[in-house]
Amino acid sequence: MHDTTMKPLFPLGQLVATPGALAALEENGTGCTEFLERHVAGDFGDLCEEDKQANVEAIEQGLRILSAYKLPDGQRLWLITEADRSSSCCLLPSEY
Repeated sequence: MHDTTMKPLFPLGQLVATPGALAALEENGTGCTEFLERHVAGDFGDLCEEDKQANVEAIEQGLRILSAYKLPDGQRLWLITEADRSSSCCLLPSEY
């Protein structure tokens, strides 16, 4: 279980999701909320330490933030928050 009581580290903006991500989430019996909560709290998922550090710097410098998570069936899900914090998108890597 993830601690979702943390203060968000950045605004998510408008939330959007691609058709592939929505289908994958439905196939796995989950929604995007859990992953959004992790993303905004600084749990960037399945990234190397260098990419996680780049996200920390992106939060401080107002750059794009990327998180990657594995769904129960092994599919990967990305969350990208734009540099201007106007929107966050839930998508599959193949849809990038």
